[in-house]
Amino acid sequence: MCSGRVDPAFVLRAFSKGADGVFIGGCHLNECNYITHGNYHALNMVLLCKKIMEHIGLNPERLRIEFMSSGEGILFAEVMNDFSSKVRKLGPLGKGEGIDEKELKSRLAEISKLIPYIKMVENGKLGSRLRDKEEYDKLFTVDEIDRLFSEVPSYYIDPDKCQACMICSKRCPVEAISGGKNRIHVVDQEKCIKCGTCLEACPPRFGAVKKISGEPVPPPLPEEKRTIVRKGKEK
Repeated sequence: MCSGRVDPAFVLRAFSKGADGVFIGGCHLNECNYITHGNYHALNMVLLCKKIMEHIGLNPERLRIEFMSSGEGILFAEVMNDFSSKVRKLGPLGKGEGIDEKELKSRLAEISKLIPYIKMVENGKLGSRLRDKEEYDKLFTVDEIDRLFSEVPSYYIDPDKCQACMICSKRCPVEAISGGKNRIHVVDQEKCIKCGTCLEACPPRFGAVKKISGEPVPPPLPEEKRTIVRKGKEK
């Protein structure tokens, strides 16, 4: 499998399942067999994940990427022995950082939900090609990551504009929108992954979906008030 296929969600899932360290191996940079150069994407993904790990209190040394060929068995063994030794010194995930197990799972779960949003915001940088290791620490900064999470948007469907066309609910990748025919739609904020699909899908003539940042989301409309009575059908 191309290393470019490795997604941040895979890394976070491994940690949430109890892995104390995650290693990613890829082809040498500029030696891609499929001309996709996915190993650059893998490198950028790892650099982003390391900053995210710092943000939630995990030691970024628990994640490592190395580039080598299938003929470098000795190098692979040396790298794995070194990484294993380092992870053992760091101790069990969470305990080595002084984070309670329940709190750690909660942090990982929250970050995992935001992966689609993070990838969308950082899409340009994830596709860049770094030529020098000195550029690694400059690609994603601590301030940038802090700002990224402080500005996480929410999506809300204005009940006065919703026409229950069901387009947004059908397009939502995680089924976070409830509604139906003649039923005002509501976004389940706990399920929402902040991808913005609903905002893009809502017909401009309705403009019912609102992007909210820096302020609380209005409470959802009560169930008994969500029925839309069309003109001509009023009794």
